[in-house]
Amino acid sequence: MTEAKRYFNTIVRGKMEIFTTTSTDEIGSAYYTEDYPTITEITGEMCDKSWVREFRGLYEPPLFWLIFILGAMGNLMVVFIYTTVRHRLKTMTDVYLLNLAVADLLFLGTLPFWATDATKGWVFGLGLCKIVSAVYKINFFSSMLLLTCISIDRYVAIVQVTKAHNLKNKTLFYSKLACLAVWIISGFLALPEFIFAQVKTGSMENSFCALVYPNNFMNRTKILVLALQICMGFCLPLLVMVVCYSVIIRTLLLAKSFEKHKALRVIFAVVAVFVFSQLPYNVLLVVDATQAANITITDCHVSGRFNIAKQIAESLAYTHSCINPFLYVFIGVRFRKDLLRILKLCKCGLSKGGLSKKAVPKRPSIMSDTETTPALSL
Repeated sequence: MTEAKRYFNTIVRGKMEIFTTTSTDEIGSAYYTEDYPTITEITGEMCDKSWVREFRGLYEPPLFWLIFILGAMGNLMVVFIYTTVRHRLKTMTDVYLLNLAVADLLFLGTLPFWATDATKGWVFGLGLCKIVSAVYKINFFSSMLLLTCISIDRYVAIVQVTKAHNLKNKTLFYSKLACLAVWIISGFLALPEFIFAQVKTGSMENSFCALVYPNNFMNRTKILVLALQICMGFCLPLLVMVVCYSVIIRTLLLAKSFEKHKALRVIFAVVAVFVFSQLPYNVLLVVDATQAANITITDCHVSGRFNIAKQIAESLAYTHSCINPFLYVFIGVRFRKDLLRILKLCKCGLSKGGLSKKAVPKRPSIMSDTETTPALSL
């Protein structure tokens, strides 16, 4: 039975349900808009959204490759400095930043697959469809949760100075334990991607990797998955950031520091970038969940525009992975100076057979120096 007939039979029975195999699906992380015609629930007319697929094929590949290149350069530099230059991690935030860079790199590694999918369809098979979808979500959640850990660590380092000093000898153990918990939780949250990811074939004989949810009452499975993503990937990190940084701001304003205005700039930049990149996409996820529970968008043109808007908002959310190294690491004065020194030493070291250990600077970044207050100054 064709997909159109299935819709027609559902309409005749008066159930007004959406079959997730023919409605808009999520490609791994990306919201997939069908490139084959469907029947609207009210008018029963064919709704051709091939133009949405064409837009995706033109819009996503160059943007994904740009994000991939910029993000890979920044995060690889962070990993190189932490693992090669400094040799060891000294603070909790150092551990979080290294794990954040690794998570961003793994996430960026999935973008070439989605860029190829947007132009040629999914040509990598079912196994990679499930793996790439799951890897994307694991690193998406881990990145958001690690940002939450960084906010808490800065709160303890600046507001709870005595407690931070008492826990000084155990900070690395606690930070590694926290990172282990983050990766385990992220893996659990990514299970739906691995379970429901399927390779589907459209009307134009092009295949795509999409999430196919079970057809249960009011699409409860899809709503639950979207709710988890919104809560754990946006609401929880944002809430922790707002609470922690609000107290930090109050502490800095009361402190006698000549550089408090610089620290405040960093805080506002961190929160502003997070909200600007993640809020639009999560608002549309809420609309998507509402649409799954109760059909609110029935006009074909409006539905197509919503799909386009979600593609753009999701691409904006992706940019956070290439902004992270510059926002959390490279804006630190000491880290930036260390990076410049390394570049100079590389030029000199090429003629001397490489860098010597004595020549490599080992001062920690002020963005990750939890022993210095304020630890957020530029």
